[in-house]
Amino acid sequence: MGGKIVKMQNFEFEYPWVFLLLFLILCIYKCPHTIQELIFPHTQLFKIKTSFINRDKLLYSLIFALLVTALASPISYEQKSANKRKGRDLVFVLDTSGSMAESGFNKDKPEEKKFEVLKTLLKNFIDKRYDDNVGVAIFGSYAYAAIPLSYDMKSIDFLLDFFDVGIAGDSTAIGEGLASGVRILQKGDAKEKVIILITDGYQNSGATSIKEAVERAKKMGVRIYTIGIGPKKSYDAKLLARIANETQAKSFSATDAKVLANIYKELNSLEPSNIRSQHYLNRELLYIYPLAIAALLLSFLLLRYKEELV
Repeated sequence: MGGKIVKMQNFEFEYPWVFLLLFLILCIYKCPHTIQELIFPHTQLFKIKTSFINRDKLLYSLIFALLVTALASPISYEQKSANKRKGRDLVFVLDTSGSMAESGFNKDKPEEKKFEVLKTLLKNFIDKRYDDNVGVAIFGSYAYAAIPLSYDMKSIDFLLDFFDVGIAGDSTAIGEGLASGVRILQKGDAKEKVIILITDGYQNSGATSIKEAVERAKKMGVRIYTIGIGPKKSYDAKLLARIANETQAKSFSATDAKVLANIYKELNSLEPSNIRSQHYLNRELLYIYPLAIAALLLSFLLLRYKEELV
């Protein structure tokens, strides 16, 4: 005997912030008459009385509340889901070697570690990746996939707080980091795949060569943007430029925190992210109901006003 399928009907307002306009109702009772006339077109429909118990004012308040409710766009639907994302799979490959603990990178906060500055700016960047899946790979003496691809930016923001300098050792295995980033991207379905490699040193550790990791990325069509942190002499600028060039991307040099912030802005324009929209199943607009009730009440109020004038 087959079971009955129950369809759950949901309800919500598309623009709930519109309800802030309801505070204007207080003006019906408290504002001077000159101000009331600026906000409400027909103040003659309610009499000026000090008492709150005023039938005309209550009726006018109800009409206004119904109009605001209609403006907030009430809807009913069976279920809601994100439309198929058109963004990219984006993986950050972050250097957590010992040198990332150096201070002075942020001139406004000279005591702050380079890696802390990096995390703060990274959080601001991914918060605007509305339509991308973002992942994070960490590397030092070795590398690992720290955060798999996800479009839950709040969770990624939370997890980033658990990473610190030395979490993967104090050396710099750039090849291992890139290989780990590529493995994360293999799990994604987006057509566009991007790695953003951020380091402040030279390759001095790891079993995977940088050339081998870059070849894997090229086979998948991955673009690798590279960012060198600190003075150019402190990292292999030529290598980072070659990695970016071979994958049709771009290499950047971040001498301080402000420059890094500007680099993120440029990356945002080079790899723009669309805003994810919502899809409603069996969506029904309900604004017509409060609007119709408001129209009937307003008609009643106008008719009574005309009768009083006769």
